[in-house]
Amino acid sequence: MARQGSVSAKPTPSLRIGEVARRTGLPVKTIRYYCDEGLLQPRARSESGYRLFDEENLAELTIIRSLRAMDVSIPELARILEVRRAGVCNCSVLKDSIAAKMESINLRIAELAAMKEELARLLGSWQDCGGLKPDR
Repeated sequence: MARQGSVSAKPTPSLRIGEVARRTGLPVKTIRYYCDEGLLQPRARSESGYRLFDEENLAELTIIRSLRAMDVSIPELARILEVRRAGVCNCSVLKDSIAAKMESINLRIAELAAMKEELARLLGSWQDCGGLKPDR
């Protein structure tokens, strides 16, 4: 049964931010931050000014959360979501983003391996100073 006064079959946004936080496991503050950064666009505002979200927003938050876990930057996330919202297949955008992240991780691993070798060398050449050691 259609609601009186409805113009389309599309469900109206009805989730307030607290419910979105509960359902996604994200803090309210994080959801507000994503809104402020333009990553998440509430579908409407209530008469009292509360942000109202829908199921599509929940799906976008799942994407945002997954990509943030991979340390994808906010600007890169914005680009991916923009392509998604335009209805364009974003497989290549996402693939490029993941490939760039993998390269970044490989560089960081190489840096950490070099640091580990240097620390091992330093530790291997360590000589006790001969001073008094604290009683335990």
